[in-house]
Amino acid sequence: MDWQRQFYSENACLDYLKMQRWPDGFICPKCGHRQAYQIHTRELYECCQCHKQTSVTSDTLFHGTHIPLSKWFTAIYFIGSDKGGISALRLKKLIEVNWRTARLILKKLRIAMGHRDRLYWLSGNIELDDCLVGGKQKGKRGRGAAGKTPIIVAVETQGERAGYIAMQAVNRISHQSVEQFVQAHILPNQYVRSDGLRALTIIDKTQHHEARVTPKENRRRIEKQIPMRLLNIAIFHSPMNSC
Repeated sequence: MDWQRQFYSENACLDYLKMQRWPDGFICPKCGHRQAYQIHTRELYECCQCHKQTSVTSDTLFHGTHIPLSKWFTAIYFIGSDKGGISALRLKKLIEVNWRTARLILKKLRIAMGHRDRLYWLSGNIELDDCLVGGKQKGKRGRGAAGKTPIIVAVETQGERAGYIAMQAVNRISHQSVEQFVQAHILPNQYVRSDGLRALTIIDKTQHHEARVTPKENRRRIEKQIPMRLLNIAIFHSPMNSC
């Protein structure tokens, strides 16, 4: 109800976008001039110096959209508040659009969330491990098992709490995939702990790396516990925007 009261109309949504985009007043994206005429009939601002016309939504997620901003904002609320995820079919019913439109909104918002995630670099003390996702199946178990996807997981440790987390599906756990993961998610010269897997030794290249070798008699028990423990920490203790 608070969300609906704040964004009850198109003008309310536009005013919010204007405040976020130009908190200190209009700035022309072409010449940087700070004075403009407002063209009310088309919701445009024309720069007084170079006469470039700019809308509040240009070069944003809503650029060129024909969908009312109130529906976009409502979609953002449902996507952000539903912990179980939301489908295009359900979003279609919630904001009263067709399925193709709902799918497009979901796609754009998910891409934007992925880009936003690049702002959250891991730092400090970090735990890093790999796990397999795919459920129990017949055949070979562990690394190299058919039908399973390798996942690299890293999480900040802040005393009894977890900080930001990064997870990435890879084709295989190798020097190359681990190095790319570290470069994409962890600031240089951090303190990273991992197990003694040979593919993880590449972490030494850019980080202060501590590889703990687990005794053979305890390895099987711990391998079952650690990936799920990291996932539980991520789900229940990480900041919401780090996903």
